[in-house]
Amino acid sequence: MNIRTVTITVPASRDDVFNFLAQIENLPLWATEFAERVYLKDGRWRAATSLGELFVAIDADAGTGVIDLRAGPTPEQMGLFPLRVVARPGGAAASFTFFQSPGLPDELDERQYASLLVEMRGLVARFGGGELHAAPAAGE
Repeated sequence: MNIRTVTITVPASRDDVFNFLAQIENLPLWATEFAERVYLKDGRWRAATSLGELFVAIDADAGTGVIDLRAGPTPEQMGLFPLRVVARPGGAAASFTFFQSPGLPDELDERQYASLLVEMRGLVARFGGGELHAAPAAGE
């Protein structure tokens, strides 16, 4: 099983980065490779994705900077994608841990990781520049 952590450093405040990422409505604005749109249906958030409709949820704690993003085919089968946003001199850092799902072939996991790197580069641009700190995807 692959477990990878990707960190971005940006010249934006910790609060600005945290508040943006903690709002589920913003998911399609930064997770562009994952979510086409999010919407409420029957009292639960869902995302239209290339894999079909998925349930999504965000639990966020502004005090610690922890954001737990969950996504999956049912509310009982949502995988965890933990994020942490911290203040840094001159800006903020946001770290994302990406776990390979059980049973997911390595090739598909690698494609999903490559998509995550695209999204993280987009966040760097959104917050006015900075750096991406991550192992490259296969073929990069």
